[in-house]
Order: sequence, then structure tokens, then C-alpha cells
Amino acid sequence: MGGAYQMHVAATFLLLAAIASIAAAFDPSPLQDFCVAIDDPKLGVFVNGKFCKDPMQAKADDFTFSGLDMAGNTSNAVGSNVTLVNVDRLKGLNTLGISLARIDYAPYGGLNPPHTHPRATEILVVVKGSLYVGFVTSNPPKLFTKTLNVGDVFVFPIGLIHFQLNVADTNAIAFAGLSSQNPGTITIANAIFGSDPAINHDVLTKAFQVDKNVVDYLQKQFWPEN
Repeated sequence: MGGAYQMHVAATFLLLAAIASIAAAFDPSPLQDFCVAIDDPKLGVFVNGKFCKDPMQAKADDFTFSGLDMAGNTSNAVGSNVTLVNVDRLKGLNTLGISLARIDYAPYGGLNPPHTHPRATEILVVVKGSLYVGFVTSNPPKLFTKTLNVGDVFVFPIGLIHFQLNVADTNAIAFAGLSSQNPGTITIANAIFGSDPAINHDVLTKAFQVDKNVVDYLQKQFWPEN
């Protein structure tokens, strides 16, 4: 009986050890767009983007940001402004996997244009005005939309194209929480038609099934980053 019990305990221990080793063997979530492998560490850089301060030297200011009470300037082509509080602006966020943003929208038509966050899910709450929001799934694409009013919350899953449009006659304000200290933003129109150098016309004319003149026109536009 004792031998069987010991074998059971040993098997359980090995199973737990195997599970622990599997759980520890996945790739960490990336905090940058890419990381080119390098053989000589002397030629490398710190991958996570930030070094850590000695905890004994930390202070309250490392965990504080002021300014989200200030309205962003929405006098631009899309009529919106994003004030992002990520690890670059709030050092205490490093390694915590979260960030925050305030989005201001100009009256009726202020748009946070279609974009993605490659490293974060976003949860949005409206604190002023009304917003028409939505996201598109991966192929086959399906659109999910909702009109939000003050106090309403909406979730944009990680990596999916999403947007917000002010449908009220007054300024609108929303706050967003993101599940990364450095979520990244890819504004779709800017990335496709405003890249440097420009994407080859043959790619864009065939992808969008439009004339080359249309591509030329779009590539000459000013595509703001939000």
C-alpha cells in the first residue's frame, strides 16, 4: 500500500512539474513591432524597451500622471485626439501590462479612424456625448457595431480593426483601458496609403480593385496619426 501511494505521489509530482514546464515555455507577449535575432549580445538592445529602477529608489511620482483632465485638440483632419498614457509617459506601468487613453471627439463627425492595437484588447467607456463604435472580425469579416451613450462600455478584441464616430452635436469624450503597457496603434488608412516608402501601386490597385489614379490621389493625402 505504501509503495502504491508513493508511486501515486511521484506520478502526481511529475505531472505537476510537466504542466509547470509547459506553462513556462510559451513566448512572452511582444512589446515591440519586431525583434531581429542577433548572435552577439554586445550588438543588441534591451528587448522590453525599459530598464527597471531599483525598487528602493522608486517614488510616488513614478506611478502618477497628470493631464487627463485636459481636452485634446480635435482641430485636425479626422476631428479627434488621443492622449495615451503608456509606459513612456508613466514609468510605473512597466511590466504591469496595462495602459490608459483619453479620446476627445469634435462635434458630429469627430472620428477615431479604423485602426488596430496589435498588442492589446481595449475597453472603452463614454463619459460625454454619443459614439457609434464598432469592430471587424478576421476573415470572413463580420461587423459588430453599437451606439454608446454616457456610461456605456464596449470592448474591442486584441488586434481587430475598430473605430469610434461622434454622432452627437457636442464634443464627446471617452476613456479607454488597454491590456498592454505599449499597445501600439496601426491606423489603417495611414499605414496603407501613407507609408514611407509608398506601397507599390500594383499592390494597391489590385488589392482595392481601383484605378491607379485613385491610388495616386490617396497616397498624396495627409494621413494623420492619432
